[in-house]
Amino acid sequence: MYTVVERELELKLVLSPERVVPVPARLTYRTDDPYAVHIAFHIGSENPVHWTFARELLVEGVFRPCGHGDVRVWPTKVDGRSVVSMALSSPDGDALLEAPAPAVSAWLERTLRVVPPGSEVERLGIDDGLAELLAPTPGRADELWLRDPWPSDESKDGE
Repeated sequence: MYTVVERELELKLVLSPERVVPVPARLTYRTDDPYAVHIAFHIGSENPVHWTFARELLVEGVFRPCGHGDVRVWPTKVDGRSVVSMALSSPDGDALLEAPAPAVSAWLERTLRVVPPGSEVERLGIDDGLAELLAPTPGRADELWLRDPWPSDESKDGE
């Protein structure tokens, strides 16, 4: 079983320096995907737009500019308010969004309490999965597992 940490908030889609549009969004963090954050933007269409990127990127972006390529995040002030800016790029277009820094920081703090930085790999269950995969199967002879499934094409004794 896994834990989900969610937060609904209103972001601002920056269309120009003078024009912003409110965009309802949902931040989601799941302990079964411990390295990622998921953001669903509700832009008035039938289906929300989903973005997934590294939680570490958002954590760092609250404090200093970071990222490159498709996702860039940085802190700034707009009209005296602290915001986290996110520049998102895709083949479908680019978007500049502003999120209230206190709300994003509080949500991130909740995710960091659930899965502290550096402990993400423990949540993936890789060791358990490998142990299950490599466990002997009752009723199967070891020789079956040791036998070469692709016999050599080489002839014996130089024939």
